[in-house]
Amino acid sequence: MNIIFLGPPGCGKGTQAKRLEDCCGMVQLSTGEMLREEVRSRTEIGLKAKDIIEAGKLVVDDIVVDMIDRRLDRVDKGSGFILDGFPRTVPQAESLDYLLKKKDMTLDQVVEFQVNEEILVKRITGRYSCADCHHGYHQEYQKPKVPGTCDKCGSTKFTRRSEDNEGTVRSRLIEYHTATAPIVDFYDDRGLLIRIDGMSEIELITEQLETIVR
Repeated sequence: MNIIFLGPPGCGKGTQAKRLEDCCGMVQLSTGEMLREEVRSRTEIGLKAKDIIEAGKLVVDDIVVDMIDRRLDRVDKGSGFILDGFPRTVPQAESLDYLLKKKDMTLDQVVEFQVNEEILVKRITGRYSCADCHHGYHQEYQKPKVPGTCDKCGSTKFTRRSEDNEGTVRSRLIEYHTATAPIVDFYDDRGLLIRIDGMSEIELITEQLETIVR
């Protein structure tokens, strides 16, 4: 199954995509992580995207669509994919339609994560990750089992995204409602949209999603 996760930044899309990747063998395609890797590697795309990301703005369509185009070529059609962070605008959704048709792929479902935005701000500003394996944590909701040590790789080095501050987060939410929210109607009109409560417990959301993809 090929699905899209929609919702504002910090709503849990990435967390759930990783969980489905682990339990169902699906491939997570996270434009946010792809762009951050480009920035870390100081590629041409990364240098262009760095200031845009840190300002809480959306990266221009040409860059994102090109990344997705190349990444879809590496997806095994039998495994299915989860698009996390793309599309963000109606023009991007239309570009995705074109890419999938060109690659003889289909879009099966679109899941919208509905959340309380004030809690969302708290979620985002408190998150951090392992500097080595990039496994995610939160200073209140999801701490390492052993304080100061990554559960996955044992590293003692952690990092926070520079854009995870309250000012940038609120800017990203405004940007989301302006540019991204209209694609909810775009997919709802096509009968592909399912809404879930993004404020539920992580395990309960995963169970719902497993039911959808299976």
